[in-house]
Amino acid sequence: YNSKKANEFKALHGVSAEIRDGELIAIIGKSGAGKSTLLHILACIDNYQEGEYYIDDVLVKDLSESQYAKIRNEKIGMVMQDFALVEELAKKLCSKLSGGQKQRVAIARAIVNEPSMILADEPTGALDTKTSAEIMELLKSLNKQGRTIVIVTHDPKIAEQCGRVIEISDGNIVTAK
Repeated sequence: YNSKKANEFKALHGVSAEIRDGELIAIIGKSGAGKSTLLHILACIDNYQEGEYYIDDVLVKDLSESQYAKIRNEKIGMVMQDFALVEELAKKLCSKLSGGQKQRVAIARAIVNEPSMILADEPTGALDTKTSAEIMELLKSLNKQGRTIVIVTHDPKIAEQCGRVIEISDGNIVTAK
C-alpha cells in the first residue's frame, strides 16, 4: 500500500502458491496477517506491485478496470465478510434478515454467474454453530460440483474441513498443508 511513499506498507512478502481447479482451501492467520489482502488480490479487487498472478494462464496485473470487471464477472464469486448486500431486497429489507439468511443471499449472489472460483472472507464468522455448519455444507457441496473454494477463516474447525490449509503470518506463508 502507498507504494514509493513515506508511509509505504508491504502487506504480503514473497507469497507463492498454486490453487488448482476444484480445490477447497482455507487461508488462516491472525488479524493483520495479510489474509484479506491476499483474498482481495485473488478476487481482482486490489492490485499488486510485485510478482505474478495468473488466472487460467492470463496474467492478472495492470489490466484495465473493464478487464478486471470481466474476470470478476466471469470467473470469480466473492462472499464478503460483512455480506455487502444492497439494503432493499425484493420483499424484505436486509436489516430484517438473520445473519444466516444474509450469508445465504451473499453466497447466492456469488454463484449466480456460475464462477469457477468462490472466494469467501470469514463466511461463518458472525454466525452461530448450527448456521456455520450449514454454510460450510453449502460451500462443500459447491466444491463437490467442481468449483474452487478459498475460505479465509479464524476458525480451526472450518479450516480442518478443507482439503488444504495455508497459514499466513506477517504477510508470509508459514505453512501450506
